[in-house]
Amino acid sequence: MAAKKMVPPNKSCLKRLRQAKKANAANRSTRSAIRTSLGIVRKAETKEEALKEVPRLYSMLDKAAAKRRAGFSKNRASNYKSKVGQRLNKLPAAAAKA
Repeated sequence: MAAKKMVPPNKSCLKRLRQAKKANAANRSTRSAIRTSLGIVRKAETKEEALKEVPRLYSMLDKAAAKRRAGFSKNRASNYKSKVGQRLNKLPAAAAKA
């Protein structure tokens, strides 16, 4: 049995629903892009592979924190960046070409 859709009682409620829908889409997009980039860094075999993606990831984290998108505060973005840095330090450098 489907639930009935409620009609908001006034104009401000309608506006709030529109705003929430727009923010939800922006947050979802931001979160997805960050997770994709983070996956690329985590799956990298060498430091060089990861370093290609790191600037893009850091930029997305900083922008999300500045705009308070997808639940990212400055501290949360900083923690993500710190963990990525730790991961980079554990990766081996690419083998020298002969």
